[in-house]
Amino acid sequence: MQRPPFHSLLCVLLASFAASGCATTPHFDRNFGRSVGLLRAQQVINPQAGLNRDPVTGLDGKAAVAGYNAYQKSFTAPVPQSGGMTISLGRQ
Repeated sequence: MQRPPFHSLLCVLLASFAASGCATTPHFDRNFGRSVGLLRAQQVINPQAGLNRDPVTGLDGKAAVAGYNAYQKSFTAPVPQSGGMTISLGRQ
C-alpha cells in the first residue's frame, strides 16, 4: 500500500515547525529585562536623594510622639472587620 502524497509534505512541514522553535530571537534577547529596569527607574523620584545630608524638618516633637503612639496603638486594638462579603447595590 502506498502512502498518500501529502503525508511526506506533512512530515516535512511538521519537522520545519519543530525546528523553528529552536531558532534564536536576537531582538527579544537584546531587550530582555529592559522593561523591568525602566519600571524601577520610573519609580525613583530623585536618584540623588541619598546624597542629601540635611536634617528633615517640618514635624514637631509632640506631633511625632502622637503619631507614633497612634501607630503603636493600631497594633494592640485593630479595627474590627465586618464579617463576610458585603455587596451594596444602589444608595442607602
